[in-house]
Amino acid sequence: MATSSAKEVARAWEDFAAGEDIETGVRPEILASWYRCRDRYEVDRTLDVAPGARGDEAQRVDNGVIFTALGGVGALAGKEVERDGAVVTVTDGEGRVLGTWGDPSAQRRAELHNLAPWSSWSEECTGTNGMGTALEVSGPVTVTGPEHWCQAFHQWACAGIAIRDVVTGAPVASINISRWNASLPKLVPPWLTKAVSCVEQEIYRRAIYEADKVIAEFTRRCAQARGAFMAMDRGGNVIAANDAAVAMLGLAGETPIVAGASEPAERWIPDIPGLPDVVRWAKDRAQGHTEWSGYARLPVCPGEGDVPLTMRSVVDVNHVVGMLCEFGVQEGDSYERGDDQAIGPLPRCVIGMRNDRLVLLAPSEIRYAEADRNIVWLVTERGRIQAATRGLDNVERALAPYGIRRVHRGYLVNLRRVAEIERGLKGELFLIMDSREHELVPVSRRHAPDLRRLLGI
Repeated sequence: MATSSAKEVARAWEDFAAGEDIETGVRPEILASWYRCRDRYEVDRTLDVAPGARGDEAQRVDNGVIFTALGGVGALAGKEVERDGAVVTVTDGEGRVLGTWGDPSAQRRAELHNLAPWSSWSEECTGTNGMGTALEVSGPVTVTGPEHWCQAFHQWACAGIAIRDVVTGAPVASINISRWNASLPKLVPPWLTKAVSCVEQEIYRRAIYEADKVIAEFTRRCAQARGAFMAMDRGGNVIAANDAAVAMLGLAGETPIVAGASEPAERWIPDIPGLPDVVRWAKDRAQGHTEWSGYARLPVCPGEGDVPLTMRSVVDVNHVVGMLCEFGVQEGDSYERGDDQAIGPLPRCVIGMRNDRLVLLAPSEIRYAEADRNIVWLVTERGRIQAATRGLDNVERALAPYGIRRVHRGYLVNLRRVAEIERGLKGELFLIMDSREHELVPVSRRHAPDLRRLLGI
């Protein structure tokens, strides 16, 4: 996509801020951010200073290690960019500024907009900007002049990149370079990518360390397990499992989790409806309790009733690093499943990408979504369109309130668009989304009971 001039972007910003939808003249990642600022976060575009940071979330000790390393990078970079009149900023994963370095006069100007410690530059608080938008997307992102959501920041150019937790994928920090009334060199984004690599290596080493702790605890307790038994990391990925669990989950016997998967790429995401919610609940309850346990009843085996699953925390230095899960056992606190999210009113749009343009879709236009590794394709009346959001789990979270639900590890379907249901020779289900094209979406046996309940069949 050709780079638009500042005047073209400024005119597009004025039209968009006035409520008009636009499709050209603005880079897709910036337009996607504008839609989030207007429709999801409702950021006041007349904001001229960043709001103060909220301090209601406890900081983990290992995050302190990350921020110390990143602060060192920021301080060194600050000396390098000082002669260019630039400012280097480091934030936490919520967009709260932790430190700034660089040209003193540029820092004083930045402070006029509260680009300083104790302020929040998340997209939710301050709109499209290098730090906040980097927390929403993967890789480095640049935001120049009128690409900023708030008009008061239109004379700044900035580039940021987020550092993410390798286990959960959540952002834990970001680093950003900002310049007043001047463009940033083209070398800044690749420099940012290289600069954070040392911090990412530290996060990776920590993930391996945590996994080894969980595997050791799993091995110690495995002999006491009466049936299927597995261990998960903080993100709900299976690290280790005994033979009974491998057979129950339908995995091949040579899967890496039999021996223990320290490498994040070798871990397995269990296809058990409701399990991610239970893992989040268990982590919250177990925090600070070394001997915590709790149980839930989940549809573990397709076509059968709910099975009790007891979770026990694995804690290292008062921090939950994983969970041990024993099937068929009911011990500890009871998890009460909340009511299913009601299918609410449709949002103004879902953002997709085709070539170098953004495509604005109503959820009702989406028949189903299909994962191709980390890319998600939306199948619509206008053809296959790539989702602007990467990862099927992320797309599922965004669209679940609007009747688009998971039916298979690789598929989401719009429940309002199911035309027919076909039964296979072995009893498996297929959803026909378009009877004219005989468009089939498979339903995994694990998701079939939930689907029947949601469709009332």
